[in-house]
Amino acid sequence: MNAPGLWDTPSEQTRIPEVPEHAPLAERMRPRTISEFTGQEHLLGEGRILERMIACDNLSSLILWGPPGCGKTTLAHVIARESKSHFIFFSAILSGIKEIREIFKEAEGYAARGQRTILFVDEIHRFNKSQQDAFLPYVEKGVVTIIGATTENPSFEVIAPLLSRCRVLTLNQLDIVTIEQILKNALNDSERGLGKLGLTVKKTALDFLADQSSGDARIALNTLEVAAGFMQGSTDASVITIEIVQEALQRKALLYDKGGEEHYNVISAFIKSMRASNPDAALYWLARMLEAGEDPIFILRRMVILSSEDIGNADPRALQIAVSALQAFQVIGMPEGRMHPILV
Repeated sequence: MNAPGLWDTPSEQTRIPEVPEHAPLAERMRPRTISEFTGQEHLLGEGRILERMIACDNLSSLILWGPPGCGKTTLAHVIARESKSHFIFFSAILSGIKEIREIFKEAEGYAARGQRTILFVDEIHRFNKSQQDAFLPYVEKGVVTIIGATTENPSFEVIAPLLSRCRVLTLNQLDIVTIEQILKNALNDSERGLGKLGLTVKKTALDFLADQSSGDARIALNTLEVAAGFMQGSTDASVITIEIVQEALQRKALLYDKGGEEHYNVISAFIKSMRASNPDAALYWLARMLEAGEDPIFILRRMVILSSEDIGNADPRALQIAVSALQAFQVIGMPEGRMHPILV
């Protein structure tokens, strides 16, 4: 590694990975500033903890915990661009203890000149306990400020001494509205996105893509890029339809709207199937509702009603079973709640 120069500028000291032109859309569209970042308002909203840390350039060691595609690595890019510190990106998947020691040696050189080093460790849970131990003395002495990113619960995957020196920030899964805004930004951005193509997306296609992305902005953007690629051979080369999005996702949109007529048609078919003692049909309608994103609590409540109205005294245990299933799901929640026998 090159020794730090005394007169290096912050931009020279910050190792922001270069994004090639042929990189996936999700990589090209990473926000560069807080103002470009969409979502995670509980951390980045005005006056919130991370917004203040970045604005004051006064970061403490952090563990960013959240699901894939919620913005952990993107936040690191934003911090790298706005920080005056020497910033190093590091992947626990591709590197090991040898590279860590080299980084710490380099960081000590910057520290001797009064320059702080921020080390972003992607997938920090991939390091075993002895590897994580290597961070402790350098974090303790302030040689480096660590920002670790993980999809796993830090309480289980990060050693306690390191956790005590870091602040754990939880990033939420992105909601549908946020995903839709991210997709619109990519469609309108002529510099890094798809703006030069002049594409539009039908509302039904946008809603379907945002819903089926499961809160993962990376999936949403890369699927949009695939759909845009299909447009080259389309007769209408400017409008992305739900059929094109389905082909790009390799997933069909079920005829089901959680707030409309089909919502009640499907639940009615489910109840009638159970009333008629047709388990195959009941399982079909149940699977269709769950696959389309229906709230399991709604289904379980209807099953409680069914156990009283339609089964009643024919089997007094039905109500007990239905109520127990409802209570069990309310206590457990998702995703483990889907393992309950009634929802399997």
